[in-house]
Amino acid sequence: MRIEMASEPGDPGRPNEDYASAALPSSGQGGGLVVLDGVTPPSEDVGCAHGVPWFTARLGGAMLELAGSRRDLTLAECLSSAISRTAEAHDSICDLSHKRTPQATIVAARWNEEHVEHLVLSDSVLLMEHSDGTVTAVRDSRLDELPAHVVALRSRVRSLPEGTPERAAARAEFVRAVEALRNAPGGTGFYTAAADPSVASLAVTGTSRRSEVRALLALTDGATRWTETFRLGDWAQLLALVRKEGASALVARVREAELADPEGAAHPRGKRHDDASAVFAAFT
Repeated sequence: MRIEMASEPGDPGRPNEDYASAALPSSGQGGGLVVLDGVTPPSEDVGCAHGVPWFTARLGGAMLELAGSRRDLTLAECLSSAISRTAEAHDSICDLSHKRTPQATIVAARWNEEHVEHLVLSDSVLLMEHSDGTVTAVRDSRLDELPAHVVALRSRVRSLPEGTPERAAARAEFVRAVEALRNAPGGTGFYTAAADPSVASLAVTGTSRRSEVRALLALTDGATRWTETFRLGDWAQLLALVRKEGASALVARVREAELADPEGAAHPRGKRHDDASAVFAAFT
């Protein structure tokens, strides 16, 4: 079995808000991986004394431990318990009801000799390479279904020059619109792992036969830019790149593409650079 991972901050001067990990039990018969992408708040006012990197490390670590040790629980149940455990670690001193309380996207997978289970919440992606060589992208599509007025605001932000007051004002308006949809009641928006354990039931989950899966590749949206933003290849080509050259090579290629279009003129995006993480697990 081959496991490889890479994680790099978008800005070397700021902490990496991603989390990437994998574990192989000593028995050698199973394993798991967890990747989180922390949601960067638009201001320091998040009601939490700890911050996003602390949150993703605590939540990710709890999720990996539970996924490995509690095989009697589904991955969704593991996520629910991990969210509760993380909330209990700081609810006595932090305001977890704050709309910008630390939160994250999540991809998780675990396997044994018979099955491969997966879970995806929000806009990180899990690629599954099947025994016939085809690749499936497991995604939470709710962020693709934003209301028209929010999509229009995003397009306006991307059309304005980087660093201008006009772009800053448009981005602030867009952020407010997105925040109104994040973890909104009634199923009208999209969801991230924050302080409410019930959100785990809304994750995209599934199970495959181990014999039908060759490899898994978990990616934060900073790494999926290779396909989704810069259009350098499809999902199968992205996985093939990682299999051949490694997870670090994927992140390096993304950085090269970002530097070649620093203002986002050819490839509009919310940030010039983003934290980028990838965990690759090959069974064969």
